[in-house]
Amino acid sequence: MPLTERETEVLNEIREWENQLLNYEANDLQLTYEKYLERSFSLLPEKVQSQFFSVIDSWLFHLHGMIQGSQIQMDAKERILSSGRVFNKGLHQIEDLRKLDIDQLHYIAMQQIARHRLYSFAQGGLAGTGGTLLLGTDIPAMAVINLRAVQLIAMTYGFEVNTPYEMMSSLRVFHTASLPPRLQKEGWSVLMNEMNSSGDHYFYQGAEEITDVTWLEQPIQQLLKAMVITLFRKRLIQGIPVVSIAIGAGTNYQLTRKVTEFAHKYYQLRYLNQKEEF
Repeated sequence: MPLTERETEVLNEIREWENQLLNYEANDLQLTYEKYLERSFSLLPEKVQSQFFSVIDSWLFHLHGMIQGSQIQMDAKERILSSGRVFNKGLHQIEDLRKLDIDQLHYIAMQQIARHRLYSFAQGGLAGTGGTLLLGTDIPAMAVINLRAVQLIAMTYGFEVNTPYEMMSSLRVFHTASLPPRLQKEGWSVLMNEMNSSGDHYFYQGAEEITDVTWLEQPIQQLLKAMVITLFRKRLIQGIPVVSIAIGAGTNYQLTRKVTEFAHKYYQLRYLNQKEEF
């Protein structure tokens, strides 16, 4: 089915964003840091490296499953369908959302995106108070918020995340979206190859490993943020650690902004590709 004028316009916007992503050039400082990180991690025995990333992958799989099967996610799924029924009363399941046009889906998706950016902002602000418990739970909390956001964006565009293929796709989207810009182009290319393959889109046929040494940069940034918060938490303005709260809130907001923008472009593109196929 040929795309409408509006859908073609959105597709062109995605292609322009994609070109910026693929043409991003890292500076010398970023490349030096990347080499230093890889060299430092390579000092560990290969078995330890393999076990380390295996544990992280397993944790992400279980976290994804817990979020996807939680009552709060079921309720969010119903809210998405209810929002869709405002435009089309014949929606009964997630796949039916593809009956809506691109602007209607964009409106629903932006509701989810705005809500989760606010969650991240609030979570970062709480972590910024410098409490040991709040700082200690910051990384798991951010993983939950961003994974949940990716799942809800996928569902908004009609992709249920409970099949093996969609589960792996959403995890790969989360992983690639959380990488530094210079490293996202390779992950995006893998996602595009999988999306354009003519194989079965129920069972996942690709490599099941998700994380590698390149992904460590984001957790390290979160740890550095915790260190900075700890340094500034005693600098109070009227009894409130304003500087550390601002650092925590701003950093977490920017991460979720990056993840949700990437996920939104990916699932918009999949929606448009499927419309062209049918």
